[in-house]
Order: sequence, then structure tokens, then C-alpha cells
Amino acid sequence: MSEPDKVVGDGGQPAQVILRGSLREAVNAPPTVFKAVGGQGFFDDLVDRFYDAVERDPLLRPMYPRDLRRSRERLAGFLVQYWGGPPRYSEERGHPRLRMRHMHFAIGRAERDAWMAHMTASLDAATLADGTGRPLPAEIRAAMFDHFDNAATHLINQPGAPSGQDC
Repeated sequence: MSEPDKVVGDGGQPAQVILRGSLREAVNAPPTVFKAVGGQGFFDDLVDRFYDAVERDPLLRPMYPRDLRRSRERLAGFLVQYWGGPPRYSEERGHPRLRMRHMHFAIGRAERDAWMAHMTASLDAATLADGTGRPLPAEIRAAMFDHFDNAATHLINQPGAPSGQDC
């Protein structure tokens, strides 16, 4: 430690600084995905591309409200929190409870696949939100794809239902 930062123990002797628990983990942790992709702007752009496609999708569009503004905000907020950003989603909405929140929609394989097609296209078009236009690093893209794939599959509640049901 530099002289001004020195921690002094009993009798004027320098004290040993020991970090434990979450502070130690936070200091030694690598940057979160949230920071690595450039923060909120990345997730806003990802969600906007996704919902722009949903707006034109005859299978998925009926499942969403007329005004998609709150849907966009909620998904972006959830993703920001999930990938290491501020926990505003939980502060506003509580635990995500994804399956419970989507249970009143009939989600079969066709709906899941349509959702994934739009999210995958949005992910493939993603660039870092640092103004460089650099593509998303392959390991981050793979982790996000896996998350979306698992979540979309988890939400299927009508495995044998015909596609296109109004919810």
C-alpha cells in the first residue's frame, strides 16, 4: 500500500488488510457480461431488434399487448439484471418467476421456435455498445444463446398444442 492508504494497527504497527466474503469476491471477480457488452445500451438494442421482429410475427404478435413499450422495458430490465447489471427488475417486479408469468399463454414448440428465431437473429446482429461496432465475443454469444434456448424451452406449457393459438 502507498503511505496515505496504509492501515495502522495497534501500537502504530501496520495492520494486515484481509478481504473476506462478497467484498473479496467482488474485487477479484472478472467484469460481468453486463459490463463486457457495454451496459444497458446493448440490452436495449438487443430487445428492440427482437420486438421489432415480434411485431411482424403472426404467431407471436397476438400474445403481446398492443403497445410493446412495457414489454421491451421489462425484458431489457430482466436481461440487464440476469447478466450482472443493476437489479432494477427485481426491485420493481420481484422475483422473475418466468414460468408463472407466462403460464396464461399457450406456448408450444412452434411459439418457442418462433421466439428463438427472433432472439437468435437479434443476438447475431448484436455489437458491443462501446461505439466500435465490434461483434459480440463468441463466448458471450454462446452463453446468451444457451440461456435463451433453455428459458424458451422451459416456458413450453402446451407441448402438443397446435401453433397459432390466441392467448
